[in-house]
Amino acid sequence: MNTSTISHSNAASTVRWVVAIAAISLIFDGYDLVVFGTIVSTLLSDPSQLGQLDEATAGLLGSYALLGVMVGALATGAIGDYIGRRKTMITGIIWFSVGMGLTALAADTLWFGILRFATGMGVGALVATAGAVVAEFAPKHRRNYYNAVVYSGVPAGGVLASLLAMVLSEAIGWRGLFLIGALPLLFLLPMAWSKLPESPQWLLSRGRVDEARALAARTGMQLELPNDAEAGQVKAERAGFAALATKRYALPTALLGMMSFAGLLLTYGLNTWMPEIMQQAGYGKSHSLLFLLVLNLAAVFGGLLASVAADRVGPKQVVALTFFLAALAMVLMTLKLPLVLLLALVAVAGVGTIGTQVLIYGFVSNYYHSAARGAGVAWCAGFGRLGGIFGPLLGGLLLSAGVSPGTAFYVFAAVAIVGTLVTACVPLARSAAPRSTQKVLAGAGTGE
Repeated sequence: MNTSTISHSNAASTVRWVVAIAAISLIFDGYDLVVFGTIVSTLLSDPSQLGQLDEATAGLLGSYALLGVMVGALATGAIGDYIGRRKTMITGIIWFSVGMGLTALAADTLWFGILRFATGMGVGALVATAGAVVAEFAPKHRRNYYNAVVYSGVPAGGVLASLLAMVLSEAIGWRGLFLIGALPLLFLLPMAWSKLPESPQWLLSRGRVDEARALAARTGMQLELPNDAEAGQVKAERAGFAALATKRYALPTALLGMMSFAGLLLTYGLNTWMPEIMQQAGYGKSHSLLFLLVLNLAAVFGGLLASVAADRVGPKQVVALTFFLAALAMVLMTLKLPLVLLLALVAVAGVGTIGTQVLIYGFVSNYYHSAARGAGVAWCAGFGRLGGIFGPLLGGLLLSAGVSPGTAFYVFAAVAIVGTLVTACVPLARSAAPRSTQKVLAGAGTGE
């Protein structure tokens, strides 16, 4: 076996491990997102669990975790591009797992809310870092696809939460469902510790050229150096949020943040309130959980298919289209339709809301150069989480005000139209690589 073949094999193995670790991390992010939606009806109907709750208070509890995600993501954006991808991912896994385990022990709404916020901070670190990690290891021509694989972990986690709630909620209760969310501490943490490397491209962006080359040689990845640079003499680029404030990135960053705001408002709003909205529309609890399952399952497969199109025609066009399709589906869902057609529309809505957010993360991850990538994804996840915070609050306020399920869907459809318009305004990305570069190959580096 020649050196090129060995290097190619190393690169492929590295990419597989990075994608697997990042995807499993986000499966539990999605699990955390949806598991609360599966227990809302129980908490509303049984005061012995956490105390007396109404819809508005439940919406507020749902938003605490999202506020934590925003804080965790923005904090990661401030430091992640300085301390590296590996440290940030491992810290997020530990933080999130411990938070989920402690939430299962909460005795009242106060502690439940505090622990949901704390857990969200760990989730924010993972969401903000996963895209940056994958973008720096995935082959260039398949980055949207690999990002979609990873961020499809969020709706896949939603599917897992829905299924486990349908099968196990009677046996283990809501506390048992939250304890399941602590399992990454037992298997994912050891996996990340032993198999997740630091990003060679991140090391290069910090001016640590010798370390970057050595790690690239070991993992089979490739690097890009400025043409006029010698080994060990690459100047560290402006990193973190400072890079986002430059003329190159200021406007796109604002627009990408607004895209994420719309996508996460729809994602969290529908995942939190879809079961309750459907119950108020006359469907039983089992049917309501079925809608939630279809919403997330469609997002997994639809997001992956849409990512293939994004690699071919560009993510901007695909994101705008999926936002629009979500709006159309939610308007049609207000009609009295047979169950099969209604489920089909829920599936389209899942692709256009949760699936669209998957595409947005890929869009953002590949929009920035390495020194700004972590901050760019963190901004997208952090500012976008404001939309995630407003989603459950908006749904709770609408339902507590006594509006019809149809009106709630019209409001969410309007948000999707705004997302379409904002996406259309995002400037085309310039190359994420430095303007004058030379490829420095440690091996094949294709990662395929």
